[in-house]
Amino acid sequence: MTGNIKVRTLSVVAVILICIYGIIGLPTSLDELKQNIQKNIRLGLDLKGGSHLVLQVQLQDAFRAEADTLIERMKEELRKANVEFADMQRNDPQTLADAEKIQIDVKGVPGTKAGDFRTVFNDTMGTDWLLTAVNSTDYRLTMKPSSVLKLKQDTITQTLHTLEKKINGLGLAESTVQPRGRSDAEAELLVLLPGVDDPARIKQILKTAAMLELLEVKDGPFNTREEVLAKHGGVLPLNTQILRGEARAGGGFYLLARTAVVTGRDLRDAQAVQGQYPAQWDTNFVLTQEAAKRFERYTEANVGNRLAIALDKVVISAPRIDSKISDNGRITGAASAEEASDLALNLRAGSLPAGVEYLQELSVGPSLGNDSIRSGLISGLIGLIAVVFVMLAYYKKSGINATLALILNALILIGVLAYFNAVLTLPGIAGIILLIGMAVDSNVLIFERIREELREGKSVPAAIQAGFSKAFLTIIDTHVTTVVSCAFLFIFGTSAVRGFAVTLVVGLIANIFTAVFVSKLIFDWELSGKRQVQTLSI
Repeated sequence: MTGNIKVRTLSVVAVILICIYGIIGLPTSLDELKQNIQKNIRLGLDLKGGSHLVLQVQLQDAFRAEADTLIERMKEELRKANVEFADMQRNDPQTLADAEKIQIDVKGVPGTKAGDFRTVFNDTMGTDWLLTAVNSTDYRLTMKPSSVLKLKQDTITQTLHTLEKKINGLGLAESTVQPRGRSDAEAELLVLLPGVDDPARIKQILKTAAMLELLEVKDGPFNTREEVLAKHGGVLPLNTQILRGEARAGGGFYLLARTAVVTGRDLRDAQAVQGQYPAQWDTNFVLTQEAAKRFERYTEANVGNRLAIALDKVVISAPRIDSKISDNGRITGAASAEEASDLALNLRAGSLPAGVEYLQELSVGPSLGNDSIRSGLISGLIGLIAVVFVMLAYYKKSGINATLALILNALILIGVLAYFNAVLTLPGIAGIILLIGMAVDSNVLIFERIREELREGKSVPAAIQAGFSKAFLTIIDTHVTTVVSCAFLFIFGTSAVRGFAVTLVVGLIANIFTAVFVSKLIFDWELSGKRQVQTLSI
């Protein structure tokens, strides 16, 4: 019996040391101790202060881009197949609700080429789009419902991952990007930025699509868009587009090739670098191996011509190609080192598949977070003192047993949260306070069962053994039902509710260990030093 107690004691001591190490590490000074606690106990936005952003992915942008891509592919394939057509255009859905109503109208296909037209369509996009004949020469293309759903999901997922890359690149700890989780919140994402109380720069970085394109300059710059068209007979030349130039790059309008030589997808890296002059900052980018070969061939064949660097459909510079360029390029003209770094970050993260619009912004100051921590600690301490007082008054010395189990329960809970890098929020503190009552409740069940066994005339060791054995199933039953409830809170709740659920589940699991294993061990230690115990202080 004594050997068994020693093994169990060593197990409890090991758990205590592991939890303490997870919380404070191995500090060598008081300052390091404070730093380790702040690092290991991660505070959420409502406690640390920061920004809470709700943004909506503009899915209609992705649908328009998908249709534009299809139009370009269809035109190219129809030319190869010698199938004439008069016009091919898409509609222009402007709202999220109209995104899936995207359609492409093809007009003027000769009746003799109808079969060839359908063949080209089936080979090009027949798996994602439906083809409907409007009349003998006109056709309408609409997306299949399954393809609509897939494009929505892919766009939201890619947007979420791109935003995560941008936030991680800024070095913001404990930040979260996740779907908002409400049934009516279509395409809405929730961004939590603890420690950020001025989110203006962050919002600009997140919203920037950062779609980089290197495009051949056909003509320009011109003062107005009308001048570009007037020079070319009022008609936009085939496979060209007109883009506006940035004001600090001279402004104007450029006639550019529609197909980019290099895009942001071809980048391997991007970094802010010092410019030619001390106050000048540029953004240097490096291409992937395949893109570098392609870019090298293009620049070698176009020495003396100009190449426009366009970011989000705005020309930021249009330098002349002086020599062959292989795997890197430079974007000049940044107003500051921060602007060059932000551009590099956006390029590394990749372009957003669709625009985003901010629907809600909530900032929590650090002082408010400190007030929440102070209020939570005070309420928890008052509750703990009250519970300990009642347990000592009602169960006498056995109340000490319950108090020790309660303290160990809190230690295990905080240690587990630290090891799993969980974020402690205000609802999490509420969960801890709730656990104080639930943890004591388990001890109450055990102690009352022991009292019943003693009243029936059993000896103290037998009463303790029977009390723990008979109360065990009841404790498991109550804890399992609560864990199931927490599972539903975690699956369907918001981030704040999830924090409450996680804290409560971890505390409940720890409570089974402390109330059953540790509390029983303390009773066994008390009995092991005495030959025969006639009474129990309970």
